[in-house]
Amino acid sequence: MQNKSFEDLLVWSKSRDFVKVIYITFQDNRNYYFKDQILRATLSIMNNIAEGYERDSDKDFRRFLYMAKGSVAEVRSMLYVASDLTFVSRGEFDRLYKQSLEISKMLGGFIKKLN
Repeated sequence: MQNKSFEDLLVWSKSRDFVKVIYITFQDNRNYYFKDQILRATLSIMNNIAEGYERDSDKDFRRFLYMAKGSVAEVRSMLYVASDLTFVSRGEFDRLYKQSLEISKMLGGFIKKLN
């Protein structure tokens, strides 16, 4: 791998930014189960990228990238719930959905590169 650390990966950096946005967006949400689940899933994206990278094996890294991609899908699914229950506006939904899709595409490209 060309990067010296997971912090150098653009997809990790974008995932980190996404965590901040999700935390800010849902910080006042009073539905504990929903809030906890979307925050955990979002954290899982960046943490799986980091953990997989530190394994120093393309095979392990790829497996963790797949888990991160799955977590992005979970967040995207939960964004629909957030929209349906009016936890977020349509504009917020669109913005967050777009960010999650970008991360998912980046992860997909990274996985292909490792194959």
